Amino acid sequence: MRYAINKMEIKNTTKRPLKVSLPQGKKLFLGPNATASVAAKALEHPPVVALIESGDIEVVGKEGGQTPTAGGGGNSAGGAGSQTGGGGSAMRRSGDR
Repeated sequence: MRYAINKMEIKNTTKRPLKVSLPQGKKLFLGPNATASVAAKALEHPPVVALIESGDIEVVGKEGGQTPTAGGGGNSAGGAGSQTGGGGSAMRRSGDR
């Protein structure tokens, strides 16, 4: 079962790549003028707060398409994709010994 996590979009407003320290020891590498989605809880992490206050990162807003029906549609599409990909993975499995 997947749990719904509120995602937020952040944008690197600088012209240089940034390495953003996230909670639980994770790092996000964000290119110049690039956007990424992070958990809303990560916006409270002190290193992220410092980057937001300095203006290096801008919070753009919520990530689009986070609805329960969209998640269900993604699962059915993922199932269809796994059927076509299943033949390829079976071929790879037979080669690995």
